[in-house]
Amino acid sequence: MPGVGKRCSTLEAMAVRAYSAVMDNTFRIELVNDNEYAVRSESEGQLVESLFRTDPDYLETIGLAEADGNRVVEETARFLAEHQPVIDFPPVVDLEDIAAAYEDYPQKLRNRLGME
Repeated sequence: MPGVGKRCSTLEAMAVRAYSAVMDNTFRIELVNDNEYAVRSESEGQLVESLFRTDPDYLETIGLAEADGNRVVEETARFLAEHQPVIDFPPVVDLEDIAAAYEDYPQKLRNRLGME
C-alpha cells in the first residue's frame, strides 16, 4: 500500500512531539482559591505561572462534576502543552476557553481522567 510507511512515520513523529511536550513539562499545581489553581512550570529557562479556573457549572456540563479539581487542572495543563508551548500559556486559563479553542478537549479530558 503506497504511502503507509510515510503515514506511519508522520504519526510516529506527531506522537513523539506530543510525548515530548508532556514529558518535558512538570507542572506544580496549588489551590489558591475556590476553583482557582496556580500552575507553575519551567519553560525556556523561565518560570511560567498561570491561574487555571475551574467553573463547577462547566464541569457539570461536561460530565465531570465529581472529578478532583487538581487532576482536572493537571490534565488540562498537559493537554494544553500538547497544543502550544508552555511559555505561551495565558496568565489566566478558563476551561471553557480551552473547549472553545479545541473541540475535542471535553472528551479528551474525560478520557484522561478515566471518566467516560
